[in-house]
Amino acid sequence: MATYTYTAKRERGTPFIGEVAGTNKAAVVAELRRKGLVVLKLEQKRGLPDLSAILESSQRIKTRDKAVFARQFATMINSGLAVLRALYVLEEQTENARFKKIIASVREDVEAGMPLSDAMVRYPAAFDRLYVAMVRAGEAGGALDATLNRLATQLEKDDSLRRTIKAAMAYPVLIAVFAVLVMIGMLLFIIPIFSNMYADLGGELPSLTRLMMTLSNLLKHYWFILFPALILGVWGLKRLKNTEQGRRGWDRFKLKLPMKLGPVIQKIAVARFSRTLATLVGSGVPILQSIEITGKTSGNSVIEESMVDVKESVRSGESIAKPLSRVKVFPPMVTHMISIGEETGALDSMLNKIADFYEDEVDAAVKSLTSIIEPIMMMFVGGLVGVIVISMYLPMFNMMNLVK
Repeated sequence: MATYTYTAKRERGTPFIGEVAGTNKAAVVAELRRKGLVVLKLEQKRGLPDLSAILESSQRIKTRDKAVFARQFATMINSGLAVLRALYVLEEQTENARFKKIIASVREDVEAGMPLSDAMVRYPAAFDRLYVAMVRAGEAGGALDATLNRLATQLEKDDSLRRTIKAAMAYPVLIAVFAVLVMIGMLLFIIPIFSNMYADLGGELPSLTRLMMTLSNLLKHYWFILFPALILGVWGLKRLKNTEQGRRGWDRFKLKLPMKLGPVIQKIAVARFSRTLATLVGSGVPILQSIEITGKTSGNSVIEESMVDVKESVRSGESIAKPLSRVKVFPPMVTHMISIGEETGALDSMLNKIADFYEDEVDAAVKSLTSIIEPIMMMFVGGLVGVIVISMYLPMFNMMNLVK
């Protein structure tokens, strides 16, 4: 519950200032009106944020939450509920605290007379450009429920694709972390034991053994420099990746990754592009706006840059397929199918078919990739441990010479 500062007056009185506690602005206004006051100004009193407010603001709004919101919203509107009433219901049943607060703010704005899309655009953390554009198209065409259903399908597909990739990468990442921990443990605790033994014997050690002993000494005596430097390096790379130039370089690099990772990322990008553009075009969003939004929400700067040429091509009366054919990300099959969709007037249907095809391709490719990565990671862990063990046992082959 927040505290609000208000300026109000009675019917024939002079204005005065006061404070009142309430859950939101609408509730406070209603309470003051019941007391016979005319509210002239109402502002939330700003104080030091408490821990719960900080935790609430940092809570992530998942794609699944947005999809469920859109699906339930569409169902209620289709059942005859007014938008405002539907927002009240959705606000009450949403479990995510941050999303709940955003829905409450949207409801207050709608209650004050603002269009739903204009209220949503103020909260990009929950409602991105795609979300707002489709809601606006649904409002303009009088088919908000159908548009929200399309949007929910799009979000569910995105969420499913993301979950598939995360599930496939969980095991390799776990193995990699385990390998690093094993290596650090051996360098810190096992190698020093051998180092002391070899130091007492004297003699020249093999190069591999000396290298491992050097790494062990560095990790043991300079960990307070190495670990912060590693953290700063990761942080610096993330900052660089978030810059425009860094993001472009990273997106191009991802498409060229070995071990079939590059082609999988390419298929994911094409599937998302096709699904998003199909959803926007099918919902009645103007084609130029659809192209621009698709580029912004594609998740890949290569596709985003190509959308600039596509937009100019369409604006000058040409096709979508022609400029796409010059972008290596899009296979010939995609551009040919888009061209056929444009010629037959069934662009959204053709794009959905492309998205379905590439989503199935991604599923198959991820399963194949997982079956390849797992043995490679096991070999990597075994090789890492083996190199350390061999480096420590190499001097034992000439141990007798050292003893003599």
